[in-house]
Amino acid sequence: MTHARADSALRRRMTEPRQRARLLSAVLLLLLGGGACSRGPTRQEPRPPATTRTWRMGFAPTPPVLTTESLLAGVDAWGPRAELTIFHEELPWTDLLAGMPPADILQRDKVELVAYLRARGLGIVWMSDLTDGLSRGEEAPQLRALGRSLAEPAVQQVARDYVLAVAVLLQPEYLGLAAETNLIRAAAPSPVYAAVVATANATAADLLAAGVPSTLCISVQVETAWGLLVNSSYIGIAQDLDDFPFAEAIGLSSYPYFVFDTPDAMPADYYQRLVETTSLPVFVAEGGWTSASVGAVVSSPELQARYFERQAELLDSVHATAWLQLLYADPDLSTWPSPLPAN
Repeated sequence: MTHARADSALRRRMTEPRQRARLLSAVLLLLLGGGACSRGPTRQEPRPPATTRTWRMGFAPTPPVLTTESLLAGVDAWGPRAELTIFHEELPWTDLLAGMPPADILQRDKVELVAYLRARGLGIVWMSDLTDGLSRGEEAPQLRALGRSLAEPAVQQVARDYVLAVAVLLQPEYLGLAAETNLIRAAAPSPVYAAVVATANATAADLLAAGVPSTLCISVQVETAWGLLVNSSYIGIAQDLDDFPFAEAIGLSSYPYFVFDTPDAMPADYYQRLVETTSLPVFVAEGGWTSASVGAVVSSPELQARYFERQAELLDSVHATAWLQLLYADPDLSTWPSPLPAN
């Protein structure tokens, strides 16, 4: 069967309800039928970067409209331009704390999608978000709704169990255990940051004990490290390297339009200064430059295009391994479930 025919068949199976269920059952049979050695979608080395760049490119599968058709159309659009895909997600706290096994959650939500992405030749990056990704001073929204806290040992344990299941079932090439750690430290109450440190380190110990082959990492927020979001002088990431010693790679999160008028105003050592004291590999885990003016921020598609060029220069300056973006297209928020958070 040709690649085009195989792709067409897989798309049909994913969009037809009965066939979708049968495909999921087949995937689960492959996962579980082989005994303890069966793990999930086969882990493979991502294809090499395009000849025009030295770093791999990747996008999240989040579609502008929350439908299977929109997701597949997005993968069709960005898949040929990328080597990786990233899942950057809050943990499913509600299901976990209700007692649902992590493997069941992943088999319901992710196994089939990851298998499809791998069939397209894409490697997998997984970033676990332990706090509110849109408000780093707060606990995760589901935990707040449940009246729970990451500071609770029981909550930390379900997080550890879930990430271990991610590692075993999905086998991501990169596995992030905490996101924007320096921004959490700057914005959140100290018990929340302490809980992030404890959870991430305990999870790393679990993964190492299980012999997980994924590259373990964290991400840091670039503007925060420069002191630009916290009205400070340059801070750096030394504390993050000390607090998360398991990290085998460092992800960078950067949204420079919040603090610079143009991409050319970003210093030439904007990334380099952060990582000059470490030999760990570096990749961009998230970020971007708005194409439209928002509030006090003035921008345009032309400025966004210049950002892409500037980003390539900064990536080359640190010999980056990858550049990942969380959105390929603007989300159509009018179609997303309500209520949407104000931010």
